[in-house]
Amino acid sequence: MPSSLTYPGVYIEEVPSGVRTITGVATSITAFIGRAQRGPLNSPVRVQSFAEYTRIFGGLWQPSTLGYAVNQFFQHGGADALVVRVFNGDATAGAATLTLDTAGGALVLEASSPGEWGNRLSATVDHLTRDTDDTLLFNLLVQEMDGPGGTTAIASEVFRNVSVDPASPRFVDTVLNEQSTLVNVRTSAPADESPTDATVHVANPDGTATAEGTLGANGSDITDAQISGDQDERTGIFALEAADLFNLLCIPPLTRSDDLDPGTWADAAEYCQDRRAMLIVDAPSTWTSNPTTAIDTAETGINNLRGDIGNNLAINAVAYFPRLRMPDPLAENRIAEFAPCGAVAGIMARTDVQRGVWKAPAGLAASFSGARGLSYTMTDQQNGILNQVGLNCLRSFPVAGHLVWGARTLAGADLLASEWKYLPVRRFALFLEESLYRGTQWVVFEPNDEPLWAQIRLNLGAFLQTLFRQGAFQGASPRDAYFVKCDSETTTQNDIDRGVVNILVGFAPLKPAEFVVIKIQQIAGQIAV
Repeated sequence: MPSSLTYPGVYIEEVPSGVRTITGVATSITAFIGRAQRGPLNSPVRVQSFAEYTRIFGGLWQPSTLGYAVNQFFQHGGADALVVRVFNGDATAGAATLTLDTAGGALVLEASSPGEWGNRLSATVDHLTRDTDDTLLFNLLVQEMDGPGGTTAIASEVFRNVSVDPASPRFVDTVLNEQSTLVNVRTSAPADESPTDATVHVANPDGTATAEGTLGANGSDITDAQISGDQDERTGIFALEAADLFNLLCIPPLTRSDDLDPGTWADAAEYCQDRRAMLIVDAPSTWTSNPTTAIDTAETGINNLRGDIGNNLAINAVAYFPRLRMPDPLAENRIAEFAPCGAVAGIMARTDVQRGVWKAPAGLAASFSGARGLSYTMTDQQNGILNQVGLNCLRSFPVAGHLVWGARTLAGADLLASEWKYLPVRRFALFLEESLYRGTQWVVFEPNDEPLWAQIRLNLGAFLQTLFRQGAFQGASPRDAYFVKCDSETTTQNDIDRGVVNILVGFAPLKPAEFVVIKIQQIAGQIAV
């Protein structure tokens, strides 16, 4: 009621309705971890197109599989990705530098990230500032050229009226470190001397270092150590701690010929379980190195991989076999083999948009774009061997093309009889968990009694009813499809005394029609007309 009733008259008071709408979270934000030519290190960067990835991370690069996976993700329907670049080497030594001389010292700039891309940088200084009497002011033009010592700029940044005076609001160190995407300041200039007018390049046209520059380096091929990372330093997979949400995790092969170690897959699966995400596992290329034993190798390999990851973590992992054969734009479009994780993640994203996260990302609609074949073509019987051990197969069919033909989690082996056998069921459960987790934050510190419980039932029930109308549950009525229970039975007086409110949510998931049986019978005798 109003804080005080002092005068005779009518008082207006707005009364809360208790309606707090729960919004479903995204279902197909895909995180990628791997090696790139350029870009921030161990930081999840959101990209929403391959053009954006190219601008930030350099696009396709022959020594790395990351760019191909991201490209295939967007090619197959993906729309939202988080990219984590890892680096094997000394990041500081790998960053190219530019030295701008002053009368008694130098302002040393470094490329914003390590890599040979920094060898194309140049910097130009002039003193045509707003106050020509201020000798500490200068203008700085930073350019990325079309090659070492090149003449055409492909990216330019202009910083006018910057100063070497640390007390200035236009202090060059602060301005560059906060605003430039090309360079940072490695060594500050003397506070009383601005750089002299000059244009300097990191490298000569032949790629050798100039007198004013040191060359950048791409580092070595990444290893499992860079992927596993360090939780305290937030590197590798733990760089995703800075990301609010991701639903799928793709880790492309380390190189064109090196696959991840099973221990790395186990680390990634454990992290995905903590973050309510699914890990997409690529079958090693060695499984098809001998076509005559490929199926036996794959069956043994998936069982070993599940053993390394553990059955408790396998519910948040999904594996696909074999690999895709697609044109390689960096090799005159000759056919090469690619791990399918990026393309499969794109198909999942496309299916989520078209049908919902409860629809299995497999079948005739789950077709690959641009694929010319698979690294191994299997028969129905061979598919049956791998399907019952939880390995999802990629198949080729006449007319239909190349399809995803499996929708089981890594815990989907028949022998395990897991309740999380099917991928859409697990993904839908993760979607519900994350949505309800975020949508019930308002409950914390509310009075723990029947009025609160009624609001919880109202809001969770409204969210689940919306999903029911979209066809997300089994059952012909809401009673058959889901329930929300929050009352004195779920929350006892002892729970109340401890500040606990218990909410029980049940749902009947849709399960894919994995096996379609058509029974045909010959009719004997006469048929009445």
